[in-house]
Amino acid sequence: MSIRVGINGFGRIGRHVLRIGLGREDLEFVGINDITDTETLAHLFKYDSVFGRYPGEVECNGEGITVDGKFIRVFSERNPANIPWAETGAQVIAEASGIFRTREAAAAHMGETVKKVIITAPASGKVDFTTVMGINDDDYEPEGHDVISNASCTTNCFGLLVKVLHENFSIRRGEMTTIHSYTNDQRILDTPHKDKRRARAAALSIIPTSTGAANAIQLVFPELKGKLSAVAVRVPTPNVSLVDFTCEVEKGTSADDVNSKFKEAAEGTLSGYLAYVEDEIVSSDLVGDTHSCSFDSMLTSVVEDNLVKVVAWYDNEYGYTSRVVDLIELVGETL
Repeated sequence: MSIRVGINGFGRIGRHVLRIGLGREDLEFVGINDITDTETLAHLFKYDSVFGRYPGEVECNGEGITVDGKFIRVFSERNPANIPWAETGAQVIAEASGIFRTREAAAAHMGETVKKVIITAPASGKVDFTTVMGINDDDYEPEGHDVISNASCTTNCFGLLVKVLHENFSIRRGEMTTIHSYTNDQRILDTPHKDKRRARAAALSIIPTSTGAANAIQLVFPELKGKLSAVAVRVPTPNVSLVDFTCEVEKGTSADDVNSKFKEAAEGTLSGYLAYVEDEIVSSDLVGDTHSCSFDSMLTSVVEDNLVKVVAWYDNEYGYTSRVVDLIELVGETL
């Protein structure tokens, strides 16, 4: 039986949830809620400046959009509590608006048919569960974990680096920098923003800013609380980002040893989430890559046995959203 899915917020992540999810046989998309008109939603789904034209058929009418012959209702409600999900039979909602990130706000989706809500961003405050697929998804509890955060794209990449290094070499402390493509939270031209650096034109500068990835990692690895810090540097590219992580480890090692551990993980327990890269790639080579983390073995270095530097790539849109869809399947299996 199919898992019936609704999407709230049909922006970059919401549209990719549908693009990726349409390829999963166990998912049925029954509703979309967005305050934009249906014609524009259909157009933006069909034509994407980064990923290209959707390969199938996309049509719209006043009540919804039809993708490859499958009709999806479209609503336009500002308050999640007012969205008539019950009319569609939706069971799982992908909360992709970027607005309703508290447990209380996201839980407003829940009702007669909706049993689970997945926030496609770091939660604001405490929710029932924050997961990074490949790290703690086995801790998901069907009874009690109803509002779930999929953390951030950066956390999904960074978390896998931390997992492999910590389990094999025991991290003492570390510093992470994400070289991150610009996002819709930045400005095309200089315009006021609460973050004065993000107020500047995104395509014209390298822009240092904040990231919550280090704090989010502590939810997954509580023993590392206070031992990791992180900063983001936004750059003039539309997609694909990079994590540069330097840490001190307890167990002495070498670059070859570090690489072998990542290769082993990529071919084993983290297959599908972690990729091991041996080519000299650049960011554009990974547009559309579905992994959370593509470990760049060419850039590993170790200083005096205990100072380790690793670098990994991630498609901050498509890779991250692939994990959102995985999570929808995970929670849907137990409904």
